[in-house]
Amino acid sequence: MALPLESQVADLRRYLPEHSVGETLALLADHFPGRASFSTSFGLEDQIITHFIFENDLPIRVFTLDTGRNFQETYSTWNKTLLRYGKSIEVFAPNGAAIEELTRQKGPNSFYESIENRKECCNIRKVEPLARALAGQQVWVTGIRAEQSQNRQTMHPAEWDAGHQLIKVHPLFDWTWEQAWNFAQVHGIPVNPLHQKGFVSIGCAPCTRAIAPGEDFRAGRWWWEDAAAKECGLHTTAAHQGLDPVVEQMPG
Repeated sequence: MALPLESQVADLRRYLPEHSVGETLALLADHFPGRASFSTSFGLEDQIITHFIFENDLPIRVFTLDTGRNFQETYSTWNKTLLRYGKSIEVFAPNGAAIEELTRQKGPNSFYESIENRKECCNIRKVEPLARALAGQQVWVTGIRAEQSQNRQTMHPAEWDAGHQLIKVHPLFDWTWEQAWNFAQVHGIPVNPLHQKGFVSIGCAPCTRAIAPGEDFRAGRWWWEDAAAKECGLHTTAAHQGLDPVVEQMPG
């Protein structure tokens, strides 16, 4: 593939629509040895990508951000995944001193009080740990699907992340929810039980609720805020050297 790294996004955009998820992940593992990572939050899409990586023994690093405020169902799914595949998942947690200071100054639920407070919490619990997790990496694999929101429909299966200076790849970009659900059932993939309780997008427990039929996929995230503010900082990139800009919300 072409060099420098950023120029490879165009190559991947042409490659991905014509190849399977397994082929895409194998390509990334081959072309970016030791520099490709996948972030999982143990939602349906992430579980499927984990399945492809672990079942095929691909050298793609799998990690998660343990915010300390996850649902018990998410931790249970995490444990079942370890038992199912016998593979390890790296963990990145928030800086303990930063959490202690935030809680000392503003209490445990300051994120409900203002957008600024909520983004401060997201930054400590998610954004900073993610920066550590992606340091030195060239490819970041995610479980983003176009169907998840109107904004995501304008994205591409491969993006340039200017903030982290790496390529983001979404192998399930064109999959539907039904397709993902059926695949998980057929292959015996551990599924977060929250999905069967109306949770489609799963994040921290205090900031996530089930959605009603007909509601937007992201309606259950930070539901007390205006929809335009629903971004935590994990998936925000800018236009760079002619590539399309992306301002995106986290997958989970």
